Amino acid sequence: MVKKKIKEVPSSLRTWFLIHFIVDYLFGIPLLFFPEAFLRFCGLPVNDLLPLRLVGAALLAIGGVSYLNNKSGFETYNSLLNLKIIWSVLAVLGILVTMSQGYPSKGWLFFFIFLVFSLIWTYYKLKINNIFKLK
Repeated sequence: MVKKKIKEVPSSLRTWFLIHFIVDYLFGIPLLFFPEAFLRFCGLPVNDLLPLRLVGAALLAIGGVSYLNNKSGFETYNSLLNLKIIWSVLAVLGILVTMSQGYPSKGWLFFFIFLVFSLIWTYYKLKINNIFKLK
């Protein structure tokens, strides 16, 4: 008899998905609906509202998916980790380029937020791949 592997999502990863939902909504709502006021509050320059609203929409979409799939199974989490890793790593790279071009130092806050989430998602991706030997 062949034993079937049980693919369980770590409860800590489910918690991180909920935290990610909250953080995404805390930033996404003001970026989508009140970008000028939000950037002024953060002490950052307001140049073009369209990219800000697009980022807000992306944050709300990714955060919303995190919330809606919180009770989902292993395969869904594995796929969503791919999305979250790509999004956060590219955001980190984009922010680094922007910071190197003289963006105000308050922009480092966004760098560190994305960096932390990038590290969290990468950790869990490696963890579940090691446990379940996925390719």
